[in-house]
Amino acid sequence: MVNQTKVYMLVLTGLTNVPSLQLLLFPVFLLIYIMTLSGNLLIFLMVFIDSHLQTPMYFFLGTLACLDMSYSSVTVPRMLFDLLTERRDISVQACITQIYFFFFFAISEAFLLAVMSYDRYIAICCPLHYMQIMSWKFCVQLVSEVLVFGIVHSLVHTVFLTKLTFCRPEALQSFFCDLPQLLQVSCSDTFINVLLIFLSGIMVGGVVLVVTFYPYIIIISTVLKIPSKNMVSKALSTCSSHLTVVFIFYSSFFFNYLRSNAKYRFTEDKVASVIYAILTPFLNPLIYSLRNHELKTSLRRCLHRL
Repeated sequence: MVNQTKVYMLVLTGLTNVPSLQLLLFPVFLLIYIMTLSGNLLIFLMVFIDSHLQTPMYFFLGTLACLDMSYSSVTVPRMLFDLLTERRDISVQACITQIYFFFFFAISEAFLLAVMSYDRYIAICCPLHYMQIMSWKFCVQLVSEVLVFGIVHSLVHTVFLTKLTFCRPEALQSFFCDLPQLLQVSCSDTFINVLLIFLSGIMVGGVVLVVTFYPYIIIISTVLKIPSKNMVSKALSTCSSHLTVVFIFYSSFFFNYLRSNAKYRFTEDKVASVIYAILTPFLNPLIYSLRNHELKTSLRRCLHRL
């Protein structure tokens, strides 16, 4: 057996190695990051300050905004730093830590989207019992369970990642420590890690996705029976915003994690990573604010007070 030297530092390829393109991309992604933080923080503050928005639906939306700010902050600052440097070293420990927090916020968001789907189901199909079912105690309990699931899920992946050794000189073909790219540069047997990705895909892509979409079958049949066009329009507006966010989040995530292991599709991997790691938390506040009349009204009230 050939002796292999352990590697404790890894290298990220970043978005590009072209200096002129790096200087062009830096202000673009810096602006996107600032707008991501500003948009999500604005939604969170409006939900916290405006008494008209202190309902279960907006409580979950405020929680989603917090997750999006954290989710984006795990990857974007490091990417912006690497766009201004030539050497993009990162220690194995720091890499695994980044994966832990990325998975925690991403999986928590997936579970929260399922909870928001259930909330819309109760609001539209059982409106008379909505506040009784979706009590504040129950809402806080749901969010707490979502965070616990996120912690456990990311911890399982992290524990098995710490057992891997790295001895290959290849760089990670990504702008942050993403799990599929990290497994490609490991010289250990990654069967368990790949199996965990597959099982996570079944749990999140199967169970959670079904839980997220199934209520909409009942919602659509209920909405079609509502005689008021105004009520139908309002119900479809909140549902369409949520479904748009779900579609963007899952489609890009599954593209990178559940397709076949293609080592040389680096461009496709990076595009998918940009969509689910950077653009999704940027688009979420835009999608909800542009299609939500109550949020726009609340923003006008806040600006009027100022």
